[in-house]
Amino acid sequence: MPADSKEISRRETAARARIDAVFGTPEDEFGVSLFVSHHLSELDASYWIKHTGTSDPDARQVLRLLEVSFDSEEEDLEEEEELLDTLDFTLPDGATNYVICVEFDDSGNIARVSMES
Repeated sequence: MPADSKEISRRETAARARIDAVFGTPEDEFGVSLFVSHHLSELDASYWIKHTGTSDPDARQVLRLLEVSFDSEEEDLEEEEELLDTLDFTLPDGATNYVICVEFDDSGNIARVSMES
């Protein structure tokens, strides 16, 4: 287990809370809100049924599906430090190339939430 697993867990919890908080706000028009609306319109009903039990999930159901996306299974110090700088969230099963990126500052506070590909 990585040396900073508690800090990664803390940041993941903080990131999820911020994602929920910014969703639907005017300043988030092209971030979390766009990620959700895009995927609700683009993914087949079968995907949503598999993951939410309904063909027409609401936005909060989509947000609850988000999982942290790791680029590599290697756990060296440099990658641990990168995990502490940025957490990327995406949908399960490789459904998309888009991520919700949550960036942290040097103090461990959330600096930015954005959608990236």
